Amino acid sequence: MTKLQTLPAPEQGPGKSGKLPGKRTGGIRIRGNARRPRESRGTLAFSRSARLKALAKHALLIITGGIMIYPLLWMVVSSLRPNDLIFREPGLWLNSLDMSNYTDGWSALSHPFGHYMLNSAVVVIGSILGNLISCSMAAYAFARLQFSGKKLFFGIMLLTIMLPFHVIIVPQYILFSQIGWVNTFWPLIVPKLLATDAFFVFLMVQFIRGIPKELDEAARIDGAGHPRIFLRVILPLMVPALATTTIFTFIWTWNDFFGALIYLTDPDMFTVPVALRAFVDSQSATSWGSLFAMSIVSLLPVFLVFLFGQRFLIKGIATTGIK
Repeated sequence: MTKLQTLPAPEQGPGKSGKLPGKRTGGIRIRGNARRPRESRGTLAFSRSARLKALAKHALLIITGGIMIYPLLWMVVSSLRPNDLIFREPGLWLNSLDMSNYTDGWSALSHPFGHYMLNSAVVVIGSILGNLISCSMAAYAFARLQFSGKKLFFGIMLLTIMLPFHVIIVPQYILFSQIGWVNTFWPLIVPKLLATDAFFVFLMVQFIRGIPKELDEAARIDGAGHPRIFLRVILPLMVPALATTTIFTFIWTWNDFFGALIYLTDPDMFTVPVALRAFVDSQSATSWGSLFAMSIVSLLPVFLVFLFGQRFLIKGIATTGIK
């Protein structure tokens, strides 16, 4: 019988003694476990500096956010304090809870505060419906129809975004005064039915341009005209843009003070911002606690709308290319 001879293991380089490392077992050299290379000092220093930068950035963001939200927190805390301690204790610590500001503020004016919130709700609902109907139709015309002067009219529409509201308030007031609409909700709602908010028209135009035209052509082959294409094809796909328009219109209209102050003179017609202004009296003591309490109450609808519509708002802005 011939003896089997084992071949030497592959060379791994000489060690300190000039021999190959490893153990021999029956003439077979066993290689040792390869060690993972340790991170260099430069890599560790870089990771530490990156962590320190991220920590400093987050700390700066937290501090900035705290500074920005401090007035709101102070208003919440002040609404729970007696009126004579609001400006004596400017901190955020509460020694005791006092809910009398909410009960007194709710019935401090000629009507309960819910009456003014209902007035604001009427204006807000009318403004939302007006913007959704008129701005979507104007956006479809600019995005899909072909007519002479289209680019010129679109440019003029964009220029109106830079036109301040205070410039046109005087001719508008004269017009509505001659019609007899002063001290009614119509001056605050009717302009929304005429697509006067160019920002929403532009937002919807950008969204419609992202919808493939092949869908329009397929509907046109089936015999659909522009009204049916708009209602059956384009409008169902515009949900993110319509939701964004709804949220912005709600927030801007609910917080509108100047327009309501100009057109509404009867206390029965006051909206929430004008009603809050009634708490401030230049001739007598101002009830700051009631004012802060009702301000918190008026902010709750805005907070809830933004909270539940945030994902639609982000999706609508992202899909229209507006940044």
